[in-house]
Amino acid sequence: MALSPRLELKHTQTLVMTPQLQQAIKLLQYTNIELNDFVAQEVEKNPLLEFSEGPEPPVEGEPQPEAPRVETPLSAADIKLRSDSVSEREAPLDTDYDNLYESDRSQDGEGQTGLSLNGGTPIGSGGSYSGDYDFEQNVSAAETLKSHLEAQVPLAQFSPSDEMIAHFLIDMVDEAGYLRDELEIVAEKLGCTQEEVQQVLERLQEFDPVGVFARDLKECLALQLKDRDRLDPVMMVFLDNLELLAKRDFAGLKRACGVDEEDLADMVEELRTLNPKPGLAFGGEQAQVVVPDVFVRRSPKGIWLVEVNSDTLPKVLVNTAYHAELAGRAHEKAEKTYLNDCLANANWLVKALDQRARTILKVATELVRQQEGFFLHGVRHLKPLNLKAIAEAIDMHESTVSRVTSNKYLACERGIFEMKYFFTSAIPASGDGEAHSAESVKQRIRELIDAEDPKAVLSDDKLVEILKQEGIEIARRTVAKYREALRIPSSVQRRREKKLAG
Repeated sequence: MALSPRLELKHTQTLVMTPQLQQAIKLLQYTNIELNDFVAQEVEKNPLLEFSEGPEPPVEGEPQPEAPRVETPLSAADIKLRSDSVSEREAPLDTDYDNLYESDRSQDGEGQTGLSLNGGTPIGSGGSYSGDYDFEQNVSAAETLKSHLEAQVPLAQFSPSDEMIAHFLIDMVDEAGYLRDELEIVAEKLGCTQEEVQQVLERLQEFDPVGVFARDLKECLALQLKDRDRLDPVMMVFLDNLELLAKRDFAGLKRACGVDEEDLADMVEELRTLNPKPGLAFGGEQAQVVVPDVFVRRSPKGIWLVEVNSDTLPKVLVNTAYHAELAGRAHEKAEKTYLNDCLANANWLVKALDQRARTILKVATELVRQQEGFFLHGVRHLKPLNLKAIAEAIDMHESTVSRVTSNKYLACERGIFEMKYFFTSAIPASGDGEAHSAESVKQRIRELIDAEDPKAVLSDDKLVEILKQEGIEIARRTVAKYREALRIPSSVQRRREKKLAG
């Protein structure tokens, strides 16, 4: 067989994300503060862009003056976006160890994304935000843990689906660097397998700072020892018996590890060099006033009204008159190219802001539709929900829904909630009954404990029995986990406290 060189022509089609599309995707996950900062930078460098200080929106019920005809397109922030019903007609838009460490227990509670246990601070049923909001006072200059982790994601070269999981896990990391939620719950929220989440988590645990994304203190220390190549079998046994160290039972530690006193002292000393809370090495986020991105209220006719909060969105317009003036004086090709680029970028930004607002509105509207029981009756009526269910209902990709609900807040008569609060895992029901959401089960556990007889304190086993009678199939360890997340002491501690209280 003879070998000879030859030329072939082949047609192939590939999908390439343009820089503008990549930026549009980023706009979706920006908070209002980040969005205003980004737009301010664009206005500063683009002479055809300028901020529009539009008139105050008319009070609902008053006659509205006829708007003057303008040729320059405005962003959606200049228009009050509203969905008068939960059916959206828009086209789909996708885009403590003693003398060693402090307690590593999370102060926030697992899965608690609302501003308070009962939903936060009520804001009434009004449909607009009033009051001055100083963005400059609420921007943290220090690099936060989450921003540091986000900056490492592109370097990891995740697949698109794995990158979505990575961003979701980063959002769930607490300020100490721990991941408190169960992977099973994360997988259910994302609509993927637990194995996929585990694989992404293992790669995230290689991120800086070392020890981040650990589920508990033992894993955090193990990750740091592994990085130093010091995680040998003896050290693993040592980490498995940290409770003996907390009790200062050094004799028990020596027996468990099979080492002498000198080796044990070296192991304890090495443990002291580790950081039990690696995330605290970064600047914590400054306390910020939470301004809702979406308002939800019910009309007298019982229709849910969903509005984007336009008060905090940047209002920009394209100065076409200035463009025409400059174009008339431009003679060089480079000047004309520059002006055309500025015009294209300005028009793109206005369109991207409009699309962002409409996408947020669309997702929020579907959230209200699927969680209507919550808005009518409270947490007990919160349904199990994941990103996939919302994405399929509005014909969007799950990653888009994830970006839209990240760091966005919804205000209703029951308070202000992070939009991700409404995504909750399912607890199976007895028989053929409808599944219950984890948040509603937590609320029921709190109600039962609040109403318990001081002379007959409810144990976790008793709580399981009561919940099963109510049609909620739940394991004792899950009840204990939810109780701890609500920061409610055990039945033994509660019985002791109530006895002391008389």
